[in-house]
Amino acid sequence: MNKTVWIVLGVIALVIFWGIGSRNSMATSDQDVKAKWANVQSAYQRRADLIPNLVKTVQGVANFEKSTLTAVIEARASATQMKLDSKDLSPENLQKYQAAQSSLGGALSRLMVVAENYPQLKATENFSELQAQLEGTENRIKEERDNFNTAVQAYNTLIVTFPNSLIASFSGFAEKGFFQAEAGSDKAPEVNFDEKK
Repeated sequence: MNKTVWIVLGVIALVIFWGIGSRNSMATSDQDVKAKWANVQSAYQRRADLIPNLVKTVQGVANFEKSTLTAVIEARASATQMKLDSKDLSPENLQKYQAAQSSLGGALSRLMVVAENYPQLKATENFSELQAQLEGTENRIKEERDNFNTAVQAYNTLIVTFPNSLIASFSGFAEKGFFQAEAGSDKAPEVNFDEKK
């Protein structure tokens, strides 16, 4: 009888230690996702911080399209107002955040395309430097988003696999959303070199 009690107590202790270890692994993985999310926000903030200098540089060029500058300023305001806490990285909230950032990215792209029509702007050292910084920032944003997605994938896998899913459901760990490709990005842009005569 004594032996049976010790075996039962041993099994209970193993289950408790396993549960504690699983929950700690989930908490560690959750913290990794939060750290990666902070890096994503930092990269996006860097882009937002560069925009006022870019706008001032572009405004210095006479006859530059005001609507393009206005679109960039408004998109920046919208993107910086959209705050997403690391505790609420649900797929829906992440999609809203991504939409606001994509709007800003699109406005910046239009600004750069329009800037091509202004040789005096392209020749400005400040504009060239800001353009290079923005390109580097866009690369950094992509890298941080990829790192975030990798951390989310590891976290989500940890909490949905059995038997960890039992601990996750009792402890309040929920799946987090991924950054996803923008709609239409799966289609290559059409390139046509035929000149119309």
